[in-house]
Amino acid sequence: MPPELSNKIAAGEVIQRPASVAKELLDNAVDAGADRIRLIVQQAGRTLVQVIDNGCGMSESDARLCFERHATSKIESIEDLFRIRTMGFRGEAMASIASISQIEMKTKRYEDDAGTLIEIFGGEETRFEPAATDNGTSIAVRNLFYNVPARRQFLKTDATELKHIIRTFQNMALANTGIEFEMHADGDQLYQLPPQTLEQRVADLFGRQYRASLIPFEEETSYVRIHGLLADPKLAKKSRGEQFFFVNGRPFQHRYLSYVILSLFDAWTKQNEYPFYAIFLDMDPGQVDVNVHPAKMEVKFDDERSIIQLARSVVKKALNEYFVVPDPGRSGSFESDFDLTFDSLGSGNVQNRPEGRDRGEREPMQFPSRINYRQGNRPADGDESAEYLYGEPASPDAESTGDYQSDSEKQSAKTESEKGFWQLHNRYILTQTRTGLCVIDQHAAHKRIIYEKTLSSTEESLPGTQQLLFAQTVELSATDFALLEELLPIIQRMGFSIQLLSGNTAIINGVPADIDIGDERAVLRDMLHQYRDLDNKVKLEARDKVAIAFASRTAIPRGKRLAAQEMEMLIDQLFACSEPYMDPLQKPTLVYMSMDELKNRFR
Repeated sequence: MPPELSNKIAAGEVIQRPASVAKELLDNAVDAGADRIRLIVQQAGRTLVQVIDNGCGMSESDARLCFERHATSKIESIEDLFRIRTMGFRGEAMASIASISQIEMKTKRYEDDAGTLIEIFGGEETRFEPAATDNGTSIAVRNLFYNVPARRQFLKTDATELKHIIRTFQNMALANTGIEFEMHADGDQLYQLPPQTLEQRVADLFGRQYRASLIPFEEETSYVRIHGLLADPKLAKKSRGEQFFFVNGRPFQHRYLSYVILSLFDAWTKQNEYPFYAIFLDMDPGQVDVNVHPAKMEVKFDDERSIIQLARSVVKKALNEYFVVPDPGRSGSFESDFDLTFDSLGSGNVQNRPEGRDRGEREPMQFPSRINYRQGNRPADGDESAEYLYGEPASPDAESTGDYQSDSEKQSAKTESEKGFWQLHNRYILTQTRTGLCVIDQHAAHKRIIYEKTLSSTEESLPGTQQLLFAQTVELSATDFALLEELLPIIQRMGFSIQLLSGNTAIINGVPADIDIGDERAVLRDMLHQYRDLDNKVKLEARDKVAIAFASRTAIPRGKRLAAQEMEMLIDQLFACSEPYMDPLQKPTLVYMSMDELKNRFR
């Protein structure tokens, strides 16, 4: 097999997207002992990924040798392979990158008078000469996959690819708080991070709102030291992306450990909410195998059960202390919690874990029933009176309205029956038709209405906008800001008036007309998170995904009580839509039952 072909095959395993290149270059900069690292990308890494560091640099011979396969100075013996302390170690990343891009590298050691310049295009060396350059190494990777167009067409949108690069940068910045990091994208500075504490770095990476809401934790055993930070669950996001694991400074992914940690937040978060955490494991490198995944994103522990249970116990203790949750029947010490819950891990299943469910489908927190009874009139045990069985229960999502209905509510219920509309559990609207019964999901129906109205607004020359009395300033993460910048023309066509500022900050001056939004900042953040979630699940145009994200966030929630006039208006608007029977994601908005079906149910 020709070397250029084998290098491209290896590149297919190691280099999946521009973020893979950024990861390998950042790994090498950290291994070089740099205390100042700068990452520069253009067009989400398609045209340029550059890393500049002030590390130890390379000699002329090493500079040329580093682009050969399996040539590395980080591993010298078989024993080193089982006690890996460096980020990179295989010696194939640079050869793989060089085979599918155009590389220019400048490097210089502190003790040398001059540095070295080397250029490689598609795996072929085109230039090698002395050069004047700063101490350290600068590697610029241009036109990724230029000679493998089939791979290039599988790249996602610029916003998605930039999100992966930012995630890689965040991993490296969190794991190395003593290093100064800087990141630029298309000429804009996204991050400027001096050497700082972990708490300060988290706030600079993810927003100032984290500064007063971080929960530190630390425990140490003879086997492993575990430490890190959790964020207050009230800052949980609607999508994943701010959950981090590190072992000996190396980021890794572990689906089961992630499930265990996220399940500990269930008492304080809603379904499909994901809080921030950064968990660091420091242990003997001989007790962990980091060479089990081509991209080095998975690891294997010698005693995985102990690691998982230890992490669970430490995080649980930190959350309980933060929320002052009593733990009756236990001594409260970390050791007792670890001992008592160790066997619950079993063969890899969380105790009482629902069969076949992952975190995205987990059950929401269960609350006691909010059905209220008049004082002294609660039915005795066994009394199954009609009032007790069929009295209207309050929805868990709705606020309690007291022990009994007010006169206005009774009048509203009377008006509902007169108009032929009834609301079931504050979730569904029931109305009779000439041939049967129609049950409408109020949230799904309103989502369809807003979706079509939003698409219509984007086609108008002057979309309707209602100006806010007081403009709202919103601070976004670098990932969200980059996505907002890409989607801004579409969002403005919807009727938003948004101005982008420096420092990942935006100002909301106006919102779409005829839409009662409320907290515009939360709406904008949730729209971006839901757009990103849709981007990974459905193949639609950006305009459609923005409209779906907006409709999902602003539609009437399930659990909201509606007046008869509101129900009537909702139904009229629904059947004025081009596709009233499905929401934007093709889930039904209504169910119809004919009289024949109802008759059969009672036979």
